[in-house]
Amino acid sequence: MKRIMTRSLAIWFVTIAFLAGIILLGVRVILYHNQWVQQPFNGHIASAGGLGKAGKIYDRDGNVLAYSENGERYYSDDQTTREALLHVVGDESLNISTAVQSMYNNSLSGYNFLIGVAVPDSLRPNGDLKLTVDSDSCRAAYTALGGHKGACVVYNYKTGEVLCDVSTPTYDPANRPVITEENEKEYDGVYLDNVVSSTFTPGSVFKIVTAAAAIENIPDIDSRTFTCNGELEGFGETIRCADGEVHGEQSFSQAFANSCNCAFAEIANLIGEEKLKETAEKMGFNSDRFRMSDIPIAKSHYDATGQGSNALAWSGIGQHEDLANPLHMAMICSAVANGGTATSPYLLQDTGNLLEKLGIHTNKAGNVEMMSPSTASRLQTLMRGAAENYAYGYGVSIAGLNFCAKTGTAEVGEDKAPTSWFVGYTEDEAHPYAFAAVVVEGGYGVEAATPVIDAAISALAY
Repeated sequence: MKRIMTRSLAIWFVTIAFLAGIILLGVRVILYHNQWVQQPFNGHIASAGGLGKAGKIYDRDGNVLAYSENGERYYSDDQTTREALLHVVGDESLNISTAVQSMYNNSLSGYNFLIGVAVPDSLRPNGDLKLTVDSDSCRAAYTALGGHKGACVVYNYKTGEVLCDVSTPTYDPANRPVITEENEKEYDGVYLDNVVSSTFTPGSVFKIVTAAAAIENIPDIDSRTFTCNGELEGFGETIRCADGEVHGEQSFSQAFANSCNCAFAEIANLIGEEKLKETAEKMGFNSDRFRMSDIPIAKSHYDATGQGSNALAWSGIGQHEDLANPLHMAMICSAVANGGTATSPYLLQDTGNLLEKLGIHTNKAGNVEMMSPSTASRLQTLMRGAAENYAYGYGVSIAGLNFCAKTGTAEVGEDKAPTSWFVGYTEDEAHPYAFAAVVVEGGYGVEAATPVIDAAISALAY
């Protein structure tokens, strides 16, 4: 009897283990089928990096960016287009993990969970994808970057459509380079789309966040004045304005338009470390929740708590340990333009999904409230004043459209030239664009980054 009991328990154990294994396998098939079908041992789609039979990729105007023929993958006939859109489209190596050909490989292959890919081509689901990007705008931004490492993003702050996404350095996907120890510096970071996957010291574009915190936490901020003698003592380390420029006595709005470091170092300490961090986090810093379609946006960083008045002063002007992602900064500008709510960006215009054909974008995240309508209204005024300063003082034009903006010139040390920023949005019903451009070691933002945005938006507007 004891032996029968032991054998029965063993049979029950094996049976339960078998059923548990079947259930686990079923769950894993459901959760990871998209990844499994793309593995190189799958002969049905393994050619050309799994793209041998993949569908076409179009830009918003129907221009073909990538297509397959006779088991090979091909790209746009224009080399500049191929290089400008490398990080959006990707190549057969699939090393650019955020590119469409990496993120949506299964959709391009026509793979379906129920019928797989082992079906005649005549019955294969349509694997074509239409993107929101404009190839003309991307080419213009790429050319304007002039070989510098950097990024440019422009998106419609009403709809969320990403119109320009350019990252450098880049290469031609039709003639992939062999990266060795001798040339690896030239291609450093080439597999990252700086628009979504990188962060940079923001410099003065962070003053948008500091200004928002001041509006919300210093009741009399508009009646205060700030005296700038070109440098400021009292926070443990001398803080200087660019080139030692002396702004004299100025109001809050004038300090913003002048991008006065001395005033904003003082303002950051008036706000306090907890309130400034609270505002930054409400505007999306220290958060990894943002997406462009299904593509994660790198987390921007802000924190000066417990580090003293000097750290707080430098953090308030966008230095210290501050880091910002370009698309996130464009989203903040979208929130300003939209009265406090940022429109979430998306890249795929048409995936063949029935819901999307009905105008329901399943690949678009929900919008994000970043500030109150009253704060947004005040920031609109501040950024409009700054834009007028750029237009009249430096001759900056953004496709001849009215715009609100902020430049940034971020010091990065090590005897390197500053990183240049330009962020903002256009005030035009027909062309509602939020934007951000970064030029690494570009010098002053008003000189290096503004022409990139002008080129990108001019290609969209005309």
